[in-house]
Amino acid sequence: MTSQPDMADRRQDLLDTIRDTARDAGRDPSDITLVAVSKRQSEARLDAALAAGQRVFGENRVQEAQSHWESRRADHPDLELRLIGPLQTNKAADAVALFDVIETLDRDKLARALRKAMDESGRTPRLYVQVNTGDEPQKAGIAPADLPDFLASIRSDYGFEIEGLMCIPPVEEPAGLHFALLAKLARENDVPRLSMGMSADFETAIRLGATSVRVGTGFFGPRED
Repeated sequence: MTSQPDMADRRQDLLDTIRDTARDAGRDPSDITLVAVSKRQSEARLDAALAAGQRVFGENRVQEAQSHWESRRADHPDLELRLIGPLQTNKAADAVALFDVIETLDRDKLARALRKAMDESGRTPRLYVQVNTGDEPQKAGIAPADLPDFLASIRSDYGFEIEGLMCIPPVEEPAGLHFALLAKLARENDVPRLSMGMSADFETAIRLGATSVRVGTGFFGPRED
């Protein structure tokens, strides 16, 4: 079982690495957010993360996120919850109600469902478009070649202000190539933020412009199951 001191130490080590990597790259460390990926973590580990001072968490599934965080929000009003997994349109209303950031917008049908849920609820989560930088047929995300038209469409049709782009590089290819591509696409399409980099490659992502890094094992340690 992970203790609170262990998690606090790991979190501080990550923050120190983010700071040092950012400074080496000539960047402001405060521009980079550490997102703790809390999918499939135990209640005890979530509480230890909160006690260690972590407030930004990434979840892959709406239903699991509800079980993790709905009861904790009252005690931690400064929580920021990010959806970093694929979103089904029939879960759009639940996602809008729970998450502060949705990072996996990747199709018009989902954009339409999110717009409807936002209008009905009055909540407006910040939005990222997921880009399939490797053009992998089994993976969600907009193809890089289709991104400009998609952004233009959702900006004009739904009035969305897109905060960022997100990617998950192919496991068998150097991640840096995909991070560099995502950064280029963001510059070309006037998108200010980049969600990229995980436990094994977040330092590379920071050097290439990441503004948030999604760290699971590096934050929580090996899984207990």
